[in-house]
Amino acid sequence: MWGVDADPTAQGRIKGAGPVAVLDIGSNSVRLVVYERHARALTTLYNEKAACALGRGLAATGRLPQDSIERALTAIQRFALVARLMRATKVFVLATSAVREAKNAAAFVEAVTAIIGVDVRVLSGREEAHFAALGAISGMPGFVGVIGDLGGGSLELSAVADGRDSAGETHALGVIRLQDDAGGSVRRAREVVRQRLAHSKLVGSPPGAAFCAIGGTWRSLAKVHQVLRGYPLHMVQHYAVPAPDLLRLCDEIADAVAAGEAMPGGEFVSSSRRDLVPFGAVVLGEVLRAGAFASVTFSALGVREGYLYGLLDRREQALDPLLQAAQDINVLRSRSPAHATDLFDFTSGFLAAIGVREGPDGERLRKAACYLADIGWRGHPDYRGDQSVDLIAYGSLTGVDHPGRAFLAEVLAVRYMGLKHKSANQKLLTLAGPVGSARARLIGAAFRVAYPMSAGMPGVLPRTRFAMEGKTLVLHLPQDLAFLDGEHLRGRLEQLAGVASIKATAVRVGASDGNAAA
Repeated sequence: MWGVDADPTAQGRIKGAGPVAVLDIGSNSVRLVVYERHARALTTLYNEKAACALGRGLAATGRLPQDSIERALTAIQRFALVARLMRATKVFVLATSAVREAKNAAAFVEAVTAIIGVDVRVLSGREEAHFAALGAISGMPGFVGVIGDLGGGSLELSAVADGRDSAGETHALGVIRLQDDAGGSVRRAREVVRQRLAHSKLVGSPPGAAFCAIGGTWRSLAKVHQVLRGYPLHMVQHYAVPAPDLLRLCDEIADAVAAGEAMPGGEFVSSSRRDLVPFGAVVLGEVLRAGAFASVTFSALGVREGYLYGLLDRREQALDPLLQAAQDINVLRSRSPAHATDLFDFTSGFLAAIGVREGPDGERLRKAACYLADIGWRGHPDYRGDQSVDLIAYGSLTGVDHPGRAFLAEVLAVRYMGLKHKSANQKLLTLAGPVGSARARLIGAAFRVAYPMSAGMPGVLPRTRFAMEGKTLVLHLPQDLAFLDGEHLRGRLEQLAGVASIKATAVRVGASDGNAAA
């Protein structure tokens, strides 16, 4: 009747991947996320939330509101259908602050289980803090500092170092709870937050640390900051801001609302979040003030992703999420996925020949760029460049910060549009910084030498090699590929040399086959 007997898998999905779903029952909303597969790098197939406000009035009554329960159960019926239609191999149901605190939670949990057919895991405060930390770690493996997850009913804090969380706290500072406890007064909310944070052992220990912000209300705050500051990339994941700058915005929002004025940037916030953002700003502002944090980085990944990450074995957890995601895109969109390996070795040989050392981070980004280098071939020739830049700049990659994302986008802009490109996303590309941009242009120019020789197919590039002969950049070709030495290739080679500040180039035919530098 519902079409669940037919195989819904499209050719544009990873073969053999079994979708997994997480139903997250929070104090403010109930959300279903279906992921393409359970892997290190998660790709979302479906994501929807229903604003149910289960935590509204909980502090006063101790009970989940009946109308909120009804809204939640109606949404969960539909979410259960979505999970079946998408052939989810596993469904995980997580409930947080409101459900663990409510006196009438047992009946609600029983009703959810009957609908979804899966037991509900009600997380303790420490568990919620733990999985929120794992979610941030899954998307930002190198993060060190304090992670805060702001929900509707509570604020969870965790200390993170070396890819693990070592301590966790929970505070009754969720935005719905705070709004209720403060009687809707932002001014009063500040006092409540200060009193409850006074017991924290994580805030301000040590001063000058990094803070990672998770949660829908804080994501809305990040988007407001991006718009008001004219930031060119409206993406929350891995958005990094100096703490004093964000603190100013938090105070501006709280002060304006406390004075009865319109919230700065309120027009950029969804109607379901608008009344809560000032209280989220108060919490974040007081956390930053008390903790003397140096920076704030926002994470779009939290408890749901952290729970799935925690189920992976250590080997899978150790995988690089950026490279896994780039490999997946390579498999799905490239003319020949195997060509990426040739391209990586080809560019490695070029950098070695000219004496450029890039370090582990640079090599990692270059490898990702090689996986992504051929994703635009289906596009119209006049638009492949901007389409490819858009796919990278606005794609759901994790494990890469905004400068790294801009680096990858610049590589593809040069690869498709040339060194004098006028990308529609020029301002966004500047996020790579002068050094990153220069290196991206160098790699992109090397791609422009590689593709006329290989046509994006494996087997040709390993038979070529670069060398510096005096002050001349030389590309060696085997005798049977001598016909590649033409005006087009030499023009591309001269462009590459120009980017590398090398004045002379040459092509030599008859070099030893299979002798490409590693």
